[in-house]
Amino acid sequence: MITGLDHVQLAMPPGAEETARAFYGGVLGMAERPKPPGLADRGGCWFAAGGCVLHLGVEAGFRPARKAHPGILVTGIDAFAARLEAAGAPVTWDDHLPGHRRFHSADPFGNRLEFLAPATG
Repeated sequence: MITGLDHVQLAMPPGAEETARAFYGGVLGMAERPKPPGLADRGGCWFAAGGCVLHLGVEAGFRPARKAHPGILVTGIDAFAARLEAAGAPVTWDDHLPGHRRFHSADPFGNRLEFLAPATG
């Protein structure tokens, strides 16, 4: 029986940890979690906020995930979109999911990200 989702992993290019920290920690406001010693030497970063846990793993021959993506729940979705735009990230609104407001964006590596909030009223 499935009881939950522990984390989602996205890939990033080698040596891009500082870029990941600036975006996921700075722009998105996620807290970096330390990687266990046995995994830390592989590179990458782990982040968490609310119930969302994202691992960014280093991948040789990196190619961004342009279709597959995490769906990240947010509050204050308009302000969140403005924050991403101010940081230079793309924001594309999509009204095709009934009962939700949502937009798609991308991290600095080109990985697709979805941000959504239940529609009110």
